[in-house]
Amino acid sequence: MSWRPTYRSSKFRNVYGKVANREHCFDGIPITKNVHDNHFCAVNSKFLAVVTESAGGGSFIVIPVSQSGRLDSHHPKVCGHNGNVLDIKWNPFCENIIASCSEDTSVRVWEIPEGGLRRNMMEAVLELYGHSRRVGLIEWHPTSSGILFSAGYDYKILIWNLEIGEPVKMIDCHTDVILSMSFNTDGSLLATSCKDKKLRVIEPRSGRVLQQASCKNHRVNRVVFLGNMKRLLTTGVSRWNTRQIALWDQEDLSMPIVEEDIDGLSGLLFPFYDADTHMLYLAGKGDGNIRYFEITTEKPYIQYLMEFRSPAPQKGLGVMPKHGMDVAACEVYRFYKLVTLKGLIEPISMIVPRRSDTYQEDIYPMTAGTEPALSASEWLSGIDRDPVLMSLKDGYHRPNQVVFKVPVKEKKSVVVNGIDLLENVPPRTENELLRMFFRQQDELRRLKEELTTKDVRIRQLELELNNLKNVSPNNA
Repeated sequence: MSWRPTYRSSKFRNVYGKVANREHCFDGIPITKNVHDNHFCAVNSKFLAVVTESAGGGSFIVIPVSQSGRLDSHHPKVCGHNGNVLDIKWNPFCENIIASCSEDTSVRVWEIPEGGLRRNMMEAVLELYGHSRRVGLIEWHPTSSGILFSAGYDYKILIWNLEIGEPVKMIDCHTDVILSMSFNTDGSLLATSCKDKKLRVIEPRSGRVLQQASCKNHRVNRVVFLGNMKRLLTTGVSRWNTRQIALWDQEDLSMPIVEEDIDGLSGLLFPFYDADTHMLYLAGKGDGNIRYFEITTEKPYIQYLMEFRSPAPQKGLGVMPKHGMDVAACEVYRFYKLVTLKGLIEPISMIVPRRSDTYQEDIYPMTAGTEPALSASEWLSGIDRDPVLMSLKDGYHRPNQVVFKVPVKEKKSVVVNGIDLLENVPPRTENELLRMFFRQQDELRRLKEELTTKDVRIRQLELELNNLKNVSPNNA
């Protein structure tokens, strides 16, 4: 790749990647072998969640971030799904809440107890059914506390209001499988990439497509909003089958601003953008390296910085939120790298080298915190607000005040855009069919016993009534 000479001064040009010591890695984890293009890993300041290999149904494990080392082979799992788990995401405002989606067409929300799991968790606090095929992607809204987006292989995106536990909107503008979703800073816009080779910018509340690009020369795989720069960055493949990145103006997708070839490898490129430092990280599935760039508003727009190299190939990467960074070590980003062959998860810290031990305000601006700017009902009513910012100067010790409340739901139909999503939902797997059959048999048996008991009681009452009738004439 022929990058331009790096004469431009940058405070991040010497950023380097540092792998954690072996005792701070997570070993002995049966990482899933599923070939679905996703990270299979989610991290916050409390927990690390990883999708695991399992027989019959899908599961993932949750480990406290502080409990590194070798994992017990009998470590409890979250195992309520009937199919393989395809994506997991932590709630950005309540760090004990995690959402998962699966091949069983469901989206489930789980509440992890403080300190982690002590036994297998089978019951989710919310089970959300609405897709007719498997669900491959989920995303939490960046500023609202109770809004969750899910994208399924039925080519639809559902918006769930977790305050009532139901879908409130269906976005039905895609003609093939949705590959990725990304929000702008305040969550008022949603960008999607799709297998139909189109890049879309959508107003999520109305479902209206604001901008659309037919990518013929640059086949888009992943898309990410670049903070408040009003730009999009996509990774994909050029017409010569080389891996490529492209920069777009979110208000005009007719042509990319710039395209850059990366290399000729075949693995999917995952983009990670840090809005605080304007740094872009590119990690290829199956690669051992992570390239990083600085994004600017002036030419050349994408400035190559350096590359972190490792011999072990990565299956996926989890990213620690900013309030979990080690500011004393000048850490600006932290990956959790899944190495399937070794059953290992390696933390990789991206560090800005500084001589001073004082707090470096220039690399730690005010960042999005864990307090929501909006409730679900406020966002659905049309209100947009920027994230509530916090400073990392004094460390992160403020307890989270957000409490996840499980909605009390009545059994009723779920109608979105005039379509009842729950009407006559058939069993989707043989195991689900058998469970439904045995459940119905148990219900029939219970009803028969109840009917027999009531018949006996009716006979007894009839006899008592007859006795009373016979006694009355004799007394007269």
